[in-house]
Amino acid sequence: MKTQQQVKKVVLAYSGGLDTSVILKWLIETYGCEVVAFSADIGQAEELDHLEEKAKNTGAVSVYIDDLTEEFVRDYVFPAFRANAVYEGTYLLGTSLARPLIAKRQMEIAALENADAVSHGATGKGNDQVRFELSYLAIDPGIKIIAPWREWDLNSRTALIEFAEKHGIPVQATRQKPYSTDRNLLHISYEGGILEDPWNEPPEDMFVLTVSPKKAPEDAEIIEITFKQGDPVAINDHFYTPAGILAELNRIGGRHGVGRTDLVENRFVGMKSRGVYETPGGTILRTAHMALESITLDREVLHLRDSLVPRYAEMIYYGFWFAPERELLQKLIDDTQTNVSGTVRLELYKGSARIMGRKSDQSLYNVDFATFEDDSVYRQHDAEGFIRLNALRLRIRKMLQDRSGR
Repeated sequence: MKTQQQVKKVVLAYSGGLDTSVILKWLIETYGCEVVAFSADIGQAEELDHLEEKAKNTGAVSVYIDDLTEEFVRDYVFPAFRANAVYEGTYLLGTSLARPLIAKRQMEIAALENADAVSHGATGKGNDQVRFELSYLAIDPGIKIIAPWREWDLNSRTALIEFAEKHGIPVQATRQKPYSTDRNLLHISYEGGILEDPWNEPPEDMFVLTVSPKKAPEDAEIIEITFKQGDPVAINDHFYTPAGILAELNRIGGRHGVGRTDLVENRFVGMKSRGVYETPGGTILRTAHMALESITLDREVLHLRDSLVPRYAEMIYYGFWFAPERELLQKLIDDTQTNVSGTVRLELYKGSARIMGRKSDQSLYNVDFATFEDDSVYRQHDAEGFIRLNALRLRIRKMLQDRSGR
């Protein structure tokens, strides 16, 4: 164990589960400090009413339970989806986008409470410890950080349960779950346990947000999503708040089995990890947004933006939401969205979200230009010079090869 810091008051990211309940009591015993418990509602669909009583019974001097759902979707999910961001081509960044928001609010509470430290329940092998702590330090370089999983000797679930029982902390489960989960309004993730073997098929009873595509309705469902400057604002002409629109798309997409993903990803800390995700609303939104961009974005702007998306997604995945490079790219991405307004029609059917149509008052697509019939804006014989100019370097290369006998 490393040398103990001197800590007077710490704000703990608290879920009320076994780990953070033990951490709360452990912080008091180990550091002799006051602990403020903070729980964020970001659409995880869990009952939060009991948390204040449980945290105070465990020793917290005060408790904050904040509804951050709208802020999460408006200020974190939507900016990433304006970029169509995915990590390693597949992962829609559900957990990655939630951590900086939780960390930001945690630091705001630390300032309100005059706390000199913050703490989290992330393990020493995962990405979340990096995401939390990079965010803390970007906001306050002098904040003290306590990561119990990197300090204590409670290195098993049995040890945690024994600690909880010793200190009268109620625990609901007494055995290892077959996998761990993380949920917010954008997604549910599953990892660990039986999923650690990438050959094992995820059990069907694991899934929460989506039905199996095999059991989805036999009839397809057609929906229309309206966008304004890159953000969705309405479904079938019904307008919603940001969180409302994502919740509705989760409901619609979930009943059609849309948004299941099974992948092996590369963690920032260096190891590979198998994760299974449900992201029904996000999958639909990304598909629709890309379709609208296809008619509203200039070709070179689209290609340039897309070339930057893997790096942008990597920044978010690694935990650099509050870094200057992410903020700089966000400004560029947001600028590309000025004319991304219009409506997209999709068909949802047995796990798929298929584009059926797209329209926009800012569309760059013009039937007069694209038609194979006669038109007055494109002279086909001009293509010959265009082709010969683009072939010039290829012709010169071939002539040099022929001259040297290669």
